[in-house]
Amino acid sequence: MTQAFHSHRLDLSAFARAGGELSGSEALGEHRRLMVETAGEGADRPLQWKARGEWRQPAGATGQVWLHLQAQVTLPLVCQRCMGPTDWPVQVDRSFRFVEGEDAAAAEDEEAEEDVLALSPVFDLVELIEDEIVMELPLVPRHETCPEPVRMAAVDPDFDPQLAAKDPHPFAALAGLKTGKPD
Repeated sequence: MTQAFHSHRLDLSAFARAGGELSGSEALGEHRRLMVETAGEGADRPLQWKARGEWRQPAGATGQVWLHLQAQVTLPLVCQRCMGPTDWPVQVDRSFRFVEGEDAAAAEDEEAEEDVLALSPVFDLVELIEDEIVMELPLVPRHETCPEPVRMAAVDPDFDPQLAAKDPHPFAALAGLKTGKPD
């Protein structure tokens, strides 16, 4: 009898021992935090992922739970240079090792090349996928080359440099106080 694994309620130890595999394709709209990042755009775009569990038994050590994760999605973001739409491909390809307890995970994560997480009895794989995609987002999304030239100057149609020169400088009275002479 094969064991059924569920992405929202995953028993990681059993998944790793069985060498389990899960995959899915979900609409971007099912991921609340990603929809916030895209300002509600692209809800029907697919987020595809696959996960594989692995049980490693190093010589002379206790067994280790590993999870290998791959995910990809193209997010509709706003270019911060031209303020136009840009499609941003995001890919995740990571391996995680799970240990007993948050303290052990924090201590071992500093030393390890792989990501080390705390093992929990029921694990939400979909939440991890969303976390990893959020962490891959650029701080400032922008086109390599914007489709339209970006205007780097602003002009106020009501601005008249002749009138501006005639207006007294707002700190002129302070300058007079400093020298002891009124303006």
